[in-house]
Amino acid sequence: MQSNPINRVNAKKCKVCATEFTLQRMGQAVCSPVCALDLVRKGKDKTEAIKAKVERRETRAKLNRLKSLSDLHKEAQQAFNAWVRARDAGQPCISCGRHHQGQIHAGHYLSRGAHPELRYEPTNCHAQCAPCNTHLSGNVAAYRIRLIAKIGQPAVDWLEGPHKPVKWTREIIEAVRDEYRAKAKAIDSIEKTN
Repeated sequence: MQSNPINRVNAKKCKVCATEFTLQRMGQAVCSPVCALDLVRKGKDKTEAIKAKVERRETRAKLNRLKSLSDLHKEAQQAFNAWVRARDAGQPCISCGRHHQGQIHAGHYLSRGAHPELRYEPTNCHAQCAPCNTHLSGNVAAYRIRLIAKIGQPAVDWLEGPHKPVKWTREIIEAVRDEYRAKAKAIDSIEKTN
């Protein structure tokens, strides 16, 4: 017995159970009322998931707007320090020249308090052991000697020279934070692939 060619044209797979059925009306996507209810439930679940995602994004944006400049500086400093530690991984302490098993800090040559304009300057911050950074207040005399060897006398002279004060706005701090987060992430991904 031959099958009706019209029925083949009107044959379609159900979006829910994938069984083949004959279309009875235009736009029909499912084979039965049970599958139609399942399709509606799945659509509601997707809609609710999208709404929840949008709400989370809006909440995150609201919380970010509530952060003070101090909070943003903390986040940016954490990202910058993580990048410095990743950049200088495996290198000895900039001050004492030893490889330590303990905690490694991102030590600033010129302090953040005295020189806030150099707070996020890469040539001003290098891997430093915890004893040199905290107990010896940066061990600045030894830091300077090794810093000259690392980046050169002209760069150290530039660091020690006068600098324009920086007006830290939300946008600038957020840009610094995002930049150093991306740089640290890039270094981590390169290390994981090697």
